[in-house]
Amino acid sequence: MKKKQRNFIKDSKGERVFHVINVFLLLLLAGATLFPFLHVLAQSLSSETAVISGQVGLWPVDPQLGTYRYVMGNSQFISSFKVSVIITVLGTLGAMVVTTFAAYALSKPHLPGRNFLLVLFIFAMLFHGGIIPNYLLMRSLGLLDTLWVLILPALVNVFNLLIIKNFFEGTPESLEEAARIDGASTFKILFRIVLPISLPVLATVSLFYAVAYWNDFFRAMIYISRPELKPLQLYLYEIVTQTQRPLTDIPVDSAMNLTPAAVRSATIMATTFPILVVYPFLQKYFVKGIVVGSVKG
Repeated sequence: MKKKQRNFIKDSKGERVFHVINVFLLLLLAGATLFPFLHVLAQSLSSETAVISGQVGLWPVDPQLGTYRYVMGNSQFISSFKVSVIITVLGTLGAMVVTTFAAYALSKPHLPGRNFLLVLFIFAMLFHGGIIPNYLLMRSLGLLDTLWVLILPALVNVFNLLIIKNFFEGTPESLEEAARIDGASTFKILFRIVLPISLPVLATVSLFYAVAYWNDFFRAMIYISRPELKPLQLYLYEIVTQTQRPLTDIPVDSAMNLTPAAVRSATIMATTFPILVVYPFLQKYFVKGIVVGSVKG
């Protein structure tokens, strides 16, 4: 019997060297990203003596959980955590509704004034009004020191809108035409046909919005002064920017085993953990949503 002819072509020596260099550089990039995270995690789990003496590297020294018990039991942390969850959930849901409706309308070539509206959106994406005009606007609207001031200004991200719009433009027009022949309304076509086949891009953009709302501290730093309305990232910012943070509301014997550096590290990990939990569930849609949503423009 004749041997089956191979259907692949071997890479040249130069291509193999190129692949090795690429893998090496990617490993370096992954290490540069992962090592600081591992160091902060190890520091949050290490004892006071190990942290103060600088013995902590990438692995905990004399592991203990007292720092996390202190962080999780702090009343301001709990209050800020609740605020961040409310902002992230409401903001992501509201942003997806507004962005999806706007993207669907802008994806239709027959929309009157479509090009003019696109120019306005892109202009708003490239040019910003500035901090002081935005502050005066929020004050005139009576939104200062409310949760709405952390939600409404970020309700539409033009970059996310364009991703969804491009995805909608790539859906088969014949599906919508067939639905219209059967008597389906525009909203029924959107919810029954377009959105179900757009799950990858919707999941991807939802993750973008959720991460943006969860990580935002600058807007809260400008617009929020009431402690009960401070989100988690602002609370973390205040801890990280302080060289020494007093450890209060805990027994003296427990405080002896804690350091400000360990408390900051534990707070960082507790703040990062929710996003790390959510991401794996959306990761399978991430690459597909970005690639398909950005091939047209």
